[in-house]
Amino acid sequence: MNSEAPAVTLKDITKSFGDFVAVDHVSLEVKKGEIFGFLGPNGAGKSTTIRMLCGILSPTSGSGSVAGFDVHRDAERIKERIGYMSQRFSLYEDLTVEENIDFYSGIYKIPPNKKAERKEWVLEMAGLRAHRSAKTAILSAGWKQRLALGCAILHEPPIIFLDEPTSGVDPISRRNFWDLIYHLSEQGTTIFVTTHYLDEAEYCDRLGLIYRGQLIALGTPEELKSGFMTEDVIEVSCDNAQEAMEFIEELEGVRHAVLFGRKLHVVVEDADRALPAMQEILAGQGIAVHGMEKILPSLEDVFVSIIEARDRLEVPQQVYKK
Repeated sequence: MNSEAPAVTLKDITKSFGDFVAVDHVSLEVKKGEIFGFLGPNGAGKSTTIRMLCGILSPTSGSGSVAGFDVHRDAERIKERIGYMSQRFSLYEDLTVEENIDFYSGIYKIPPNKKAERKEWVLEMAGLRAHRSAKTAILSAGWKQRLALGCAILHEPPIIFLDEPTSGVDPISRRNFWDLIYHLSEQGTTIFVTTHYLDEAEYCDRLGLIYRGQLIALGTPEELKSGFMTEDVIEVSCDNAQEAMEFIEELEGVRHAVLFGRKLHVVVEDADRALPAMQEILAGQGIAVHGMEKILPSLEDVFVSIIEARDRLEVPQQVYKK
């Protein structure tokens, strides 16, 4: 366990807009050098939480610190110590690549004797040396993404907040982007990232799931997959998966079924009881089954299960925590 003070600390942070509670008593810590993933459906409170941590929004109640500075009193000091990148990339498309870097060098008050060195670092990192004079508007989404990251960390901040940073980019660019994130983390930079891509969640050291403004699960990807579901998951490979799902969901003990590529993932109370019942009902409907077995849950299975369990409760539930 790292004995250093956490990079980010939240204790009962709440943000209300009138009668609407966007973030509801969220508490968590993020260690220095950790890649922390913040997940949740649209409107769950992810971006609102990040904006409070970045000093953009003031919390309604609760306490927190970022890089040792108080989120209530030290918003401007926090802004000096962090990098922030949104899904819109925050670039000026009418400027060239180099002009964008120069602009952000001024915003972050990069010392004159370091500006050239940091500019060349961004161009190298983004793979844009040959395009330094190109208008940003003509760049691909992947290149814009890398340029935006470079601009966000020109001042070498110890903490980076990335709000849906890979939205709208192709899978190869997403993978390359995460290679950069790993490299920064290895150098000691703390990464706080929101994403709705569950495959990306696997890359994080720890994950927090926020839903309806509340943090309802917290742990490593493996902890979430191995310890957060009381139900079993059965993977079914069969013909007419959509039709098969409708029949399976009618069975007693079946919580829900979802399409997973061309297969089905079926969450059940007890796999030993559900397997023969599922085989019987599909055979009775003339649906050919090519494979059916109990599997370890995916993160998608876990998150759907946790959210559905949360929806079944009529009173707030404490955060699940490993």
